Amino acid sequence: MRKDASGWRVRFSDEEARQLRASGLWRGRTIVDDATEAAAAVPNQICLRDGARAISYRDILLEAQALAAGLADRGLRPGQVVAFQLPNWIEAAVVNIAAAMLGLVVNPIVPIYRDKEVGEILADCGARVLFVPTVWRNFDHAAMAERVQANTPGLELIVQVRASASGAHLLRYEDLLRPTGHLPPMEQQDADAIKFVMYTSGTTGRAKGVLHTHNTMFRALAGCMEFWQIGAGSVILMPSPVSHITGYLWGLEAPFSWRTPAILMDRWDANQAAELIDRFDVSLTVSATPFLSELLEAAARRATKLPSLRVFACGGASVPADLIRLANDYLAHGRAFRVYGATEVLMIGKGFVDAGTGELAAETDGMIHDYEVLFVDDAGAPVPDGAEGEVIARGPSQSVGYVDQTETARSFDARGYFHTGDLGYRTSDGAVVITGRKKDLIIRGGENISAREVEDILLRHPKVAEVAAVAMPHARLGETVCACVVARSDAPTLAEILAYLDKVGIARQKLPERLEIFAEFPMTPAGKIKKDILRAVVASRLREEQGFAPTTMKAPGP
Repeated sequence: MRKDASGWRVRFSDEEARQLRASGLWRGRTIVDDATEAAAAVPNQICLRDGARAISYRDILLEAQALAAGLADRGLRPGQVVAFQLPNWIEAAVVNIAAAMLGLVVNPIVPIYRDKEVGEILADCGARVLFVPTVWRNFDHAAMAERVQANTPGLELIVQVRASASGAHLLRYEDLLRPTGHLPPMEQQDADAIKFVMYTSGTTGRAKGVLHTHNTMFRALAGCMEFWQIGAGSVILMPSPVSHITGYLWGLEAPFSWRTPAILMDRWDANQAAELIDRFDVSLTVSATPFLSELLEAAARRATKLPSLRVFACGGASVPADLIRLANDYLAHGRAFRVYGATEVLMIGKGFVDAGTGELAAETDGMIHDYEVLFVDDAGAPVPDGAEGEVIARGPSQSVGYVDQTETARSFDARGYFHTGDLGYRTSDGAVVITGRKKDLIIRGGENISAREVEDILLRHPKVAEVAAVAMPHARLGETVCACVVARSDAPTLAEILAYLDKVGIARQKLPERLEIFAEFPMTPAGKIKKDILRAVVASRLREEQGFAPTTMKAPGP
């Protein structure tokens, strides 16, 4: 373990870092080196587009330098944390580069989070600055940031991005930019340093802060791009939030470290996505199941087979094999496939892109690449190929730990393997197939929702004696939340449950979409609720009452 400038401890020694650099797996560079080289080599080339503007490599470097100087003026120093809760806007990329210039740690926060989650995250990582939109999707992020700041002493500065000139009472993004003619020299930063902390939901209710360095993040990206045979100049479409690990890597990092320009979408629109793919010859996108199915339908309506698209990596939620087959039958030259990973171990299963691997792309969660992976039983002993076990993995792109060292000790073993909590097996082809999860998570459209977090809040409801939040099937999102409740006397209504949760201030995506009242819960001999039975009951009632069935895959058009 070594101590970082941030004060957090990382899970590798100086000698291990030296060996990884010597092997070429860690390159010893930061995104600043990449952005500077690109600005010198192709200054006028567009690196990023969003719904409002496009920006060149030269101009984004200048803007990042101006922002870095403004942050330095405010006293920001290496190892301190800058958070952003921004949509897929170019300014998020500027913040990312500027932070690296100063040796700051970036903390992306997904825009769906509200007061409770944002306050807990900022307090836990000790963020000093928070970048937010003013109002986005009818929610006042600036007002929320002020409420959170009142209870977060370490949060010194709130910066509004794309704020209107009139009526803005907090610091505006433009006001923080130092004129480019008066920029101080920027010091070279350590690529072994922590550059990124992202909070991911776990079984304990509160999100855990995952730590990555410049080196681990690049290796995660490079491992995929090499495997997918994506070269510099290929265009990326990124509809996933840049505050999520997928959007961050391919929307904010890849345009510079792999020199693949990106188009950012801050609101998913399948028709617009199909149009953008054809107009800009997009080669690659990485997103969730609903995006793929809706993109195929939109492409059929536009009478295009998206000939430029080569890769659609699909993960984060259940991916039907028939959807992958359908996509690969329909796309002119593209290959869709399932992938598997987590913020802690990015892209363990990387899909299949070569000819003749169509069934593997549909039936597995990807070829294991760049990781050592074991499947272990409850005693920690490896099981043979084809046998189900917990997935544990280690490799050059894995997280270097958590903010909370007790979580690091709990999740990483003495050999350096990260214990994912997911169940699966290895095929004879070297692919991973995920069969379930030991973690008590609900994955709604690719976003992890902690059942424990919802339960902990609802247990305080005066009408709730016992509660279990479980996944229920959803045709578009894969899963959503169902609240199973044993009532005290009067049973609560779903409206009462939703009002109670909304008052606490959690993300609306975590709100239950169904309430089931039970006289008692099925229990194990050890006194644990049998959630598998609850999930089965809920799914059965959905089928009976609503005629629910998974979406049937059919060819999109002639």
